[in-house]
Amino acid sequence: MEFMNFIMEEALILVPVLMILGKMIKQAKLFPTRFIPLTLLGISLILTSTMLGFNFNSIIQAILIAGAAVFGHQLFKQMREQP
Repeated sequence: MEFMNFIMEEALILVPVLMILGKMIKQAKLFPTRFIPLTLLGISLILTSTMLGFNFNSIIQAILIAGAAVFGHQLFKQMREQP
């Protein structure tokens, strides 16, 4: 079973949005890099709740979306750095 099958189609647009916001936060150096995933989770909770309403399903979707954004970024970064 694929990870992306668990994310609702309406919420998929938030994955690249969070990736871009994460990059902007990192470049702005607002706070240490280790806090960026938690910040993205908070932003994901707000955006997902706005799109889907505040319920248990939107919380799960927010966690999955933030996880996909951070995982996607790390995967891209690791693949680019390997010789």
